[in-house]
Amino acid sequence: MKEVKTEIIINASKEKVWEVMMDFAAYPEWSTFIRSIEGEAKLGGRLKNTLRLTTSDQIFKPVITRMEEGNAFEWLGSIPLGLFKGRHYFMLEATGEQQTKLIHGEIFSGLLRGLIMNKIGEDTMRGFQAWNKALKSRVESL
Repeated sequence: MKEVKTEIIINASKEKVWEVMMDFAAYPEWSTFIRSIEGEAKLGGRLKNTLRLTTSDQIFKPVITRMEEGNAFEWLGSIPLGLFKGRHYFMLEATGEQQTKLIHGEIFSGLLRGLIMNKIGEDTMRGFQAWNKALKSRVESL
């Protein structure tokens, strides 16, 4: 198993951060890493996500595996036969009245994990960090 984990402090309430995170329709306005998310945010729901890892977009269709309103959101994406799986998560923790810690990461598994992570690991970390900064900017500017 391999994990990519990032954190950032956002100067806003958990409720405000959650609201912006779950407004999938607005992602194209501010997010350059997760370019779009289509689908309903509900446990067991399937999404259509478009990510930009380097210079090209990657489309995948994960299933929502965790939905804790205002606290945590997670999806599981995979390629056939379970050769590569990614459990992508977002968790929010209040660190003050108007301050929230976002914990954003992904746990990778499967037979091809090492090979694929050698190719995309650094770009994935940079993408997560860029998304965190873009979310912070978006939330704090509203």
